[in-house]
Amino acid sequence: MAEFIMKTIRKTASSFVAFVALTLSPLSSAIASLYELKTLTDFGTNPGELSASYFQPQESSRAIVVLLHGCTQLGEQLAQDIGLLALAKEHGFSVLIPQQSNRNNITTCFNWFSPQDSDKDQGETLSIKQMIDTVRSKTDSPSIDVYIVGLSAGGAMSASLMMHYPDMFEAGAVVAGIPYPCADGLIKAISCMKNGPASQDELINAAKAALGNDSQLPRLSVWTGDSDKVVNALNADALSNQWQTLLTTTNSVKGELSHQETKSFRDKVITEQWLNSDNQPVLEQVTIANLDHGFPVNPAEKFGGAVDKYLLEAPVGAMPKIINFFGIDKK
Repeated sequence: MAEFIMKTIRKTASSFVAFVALTLSPLSSAIASLYELKTLTDFGTNPGELSASYFQPQESSRAIVVLLHGCTQLGEQLAQDIGLLALAKEHGFSVLIPQQSNRNNITTCFNWFSPQDSDKDQGETLSIKQMIDTVRSKTDSPSIDVYIVGLSAGGAMSASLMMHYPDMFEAGAVVAGIPYPCADGLIKAISCMKNGPASQDELINAAKAALGNDSQLPRLSVWTGDSDKVVNALNADALSNQWQTLLTTTNSVKGELSHQETKSFRDKVITEQWLNSDNQPVLEQVTIANLDHGFPVNPAEKFGGAVDKYLLEAPVGAMPKIINFFGIDKK
């Protein structure tokens, strides 16, 4: 495994670690037909050279959920397999699905560790912002909230986008991801994945510099498996700790946060929530026992998703819970 990683590093400086490469079946045109997905065109300068598709309900949409896939994944396939597209049809919200290419990254990871793509108004970050602005302009609702969900490398990029454009997002979810800004290059990215951030203080200070004091930080749902062998679960702890500090040191919440913890499914799922003065959760971390690297799914649940490589069977499907945390599971 280590030998393969080094070959990848030598092959291209913009590649990602090999052990996060996910192999999924080719996208069936049936997915696009079933959910009436449309190709997004003319969405700006697109400096990151990404592509995208989107779903819009027939009725007026109240929200947009952006989904950022993991390495070598097809975003549309992922959106179906985790239950997101079915949830969108059920509850009447839009879905935006950016897609990375192997021209940009050999394993089609979003380049969350590369400043030219992860800095504000640069590369892939700016492309995704332009996509969101364009889909928002296509809705007939005068006010529409935007949410973001990312898996693995897509989770790391989601954290970056929420930090750079906090006022754009109402809430987000990072699944098996990494906090921003943990890395500014490939070697450091590997260290972050294996060991978590080198310094919590540096992580918080860099985030404060990116945010500014007047920002309203989005609400955040963090998901991790305690047996993740690709992205150390310490990253989820670091991301939650970072968000707690930022929520109380910016204008995001007033006063202190209260904390509560619940255990379910014979203690295999631990949910921690941090609540504001109105007793509403602004941050949560869900840790699933014995879960490796991937998106938690539960085919026994309605909209709970389907098992596949890196779509891992769990006591609870993450996508319905995330949509509930967002508050968009009611028409």
